[in-house]
This record gives sequence, C-alpha cells and structure tokens, in this order.
Amino acid sequence: MNTTNFHVLNHPLIQHKITNIRKKDTNTKDFRDLVDEISLLMAYEVTRNLPLEEIEIETPICKTKSKIVAGRSIGVIPILRAGLGMVNGILSLVPNAKVGHIGLYRDPETHMPIEYYCKLPVDAEERTLIVVDPMLATGGSAIAAISAIKQRGCKDIKLMNLIAAPEGVEAVQKAHPDVEIFVAALDEKLNENAYIIPGLGDAGDRLFGTK
Repeated sequence: MNTTNFHVLNHPLIQHKITNIRKKDTNTKDFRDLVDEISLLMAYEVTRNLPLEEIEIETPICKTKSKIVAGRSIGVIPILRAGLGMVNGILSLVPNAKVGHIGLYRDPETHMPIEYYCKLPVDAEERTLIVVDPMLATGGSAIAAISAIKQRGCKDIKLMNLIAAPEGVEAVQKAHPDVEIFVAALDEKLNENAYIIPGLGDAGDRLFGTK
C-alpha cells in the first residue's frame, strides 16, 4: 500500500464517533447524525491544502490584505445512495460547494459496477472534487466513479471514506494513483461476502433505515 497519497485521519473526535457508528445498537437517527459530524471533521482535513490567494479588504479599523480560497470552491460527488449521508456535513463546513451525483449498479453476471447516472457541476473541471462514500470495500465502485468523473474532463479528485479495507485502498491506488484517499479508519480485511471486517454493516441501510 502506497502511503504517500493515503491518509488515516486519527483525530480523537473522529475516532470517538467512528466507534459509535460501529455499534450495532446505534439507531438510524444517531447513525445519520454521527456520519454528518464525522464528514464535517474529515472535510476540515481533506481541504487543508486548498490554494489561497490574497485580497484587499477593509476592517472597521483600516484596509488590509487577507487570504481566501483561490479559484472555484470544491465540488462534492456522493456515490449513490450511501454517499448522500456524507454531503451535509461537508456543506456545513463549505456551504458554497457544488454537489454532483454518480449512480452505479452491479452487473449480476460480472459483478462489475456499471454507471447509470452521472451529473456533475457545470464547472466541475475547474474544481477540486471530493468523491464520498462511507465504505471502501473492494474499491470497485470508487474506481468506476473516479473513472467516470475523469472521462468528463476532471483532474483534481480526492476520495473520502469513513471506513476502508486494505484491499479497496490498494485497488484504487493501482487504478488511480493520482487520487488522494482520506479515511477515518483502516480495517482488517474483507470477508467472503466482501463486507469489511469489523466494519459497521451496510452503511446505506443504517443511514436510511432499510434492509
């Protein structure tokens, strides 16, 4: 595993909240709130290296120069449906971010992800895009989503997941070595059904109260 473009965000608050979403008795409302909070805290780290530019402003005292984020704001691209649960946390930190969506389904025969929906901000190629999905298991969905975004002319892409398996991280790094990956936890492995161990179960079902 290449650690240059891979980051485990081990802030104490993130780790505390990750423990709570792992618990099987955490209810839907609390799970959703925790995903919001973790996404906000992670977004603070993911956006740490955004470029800045200096502008002139006027305080109540005098004119001065101060810094703002340069160029366009970020774009947030959730992978449907579970990725939707991470959007509001990021928007609470970066309210002027644009939001796109990408939908994938798994081919019943090949088990490969197939794109069925992709709508990006009109100026997506000028933005830093953060692809979000709670779980990075095999990496198939993330690889397909990033490929679809690149095919539309976007180059500055980051991937943000709550929990990852080593197999998924390595697969994404092999397919897209230029994409920086940020996770809140790196778990042990995948089981025979491609669930992350210990993981937290099905993030989409737990976010939306479905089975």
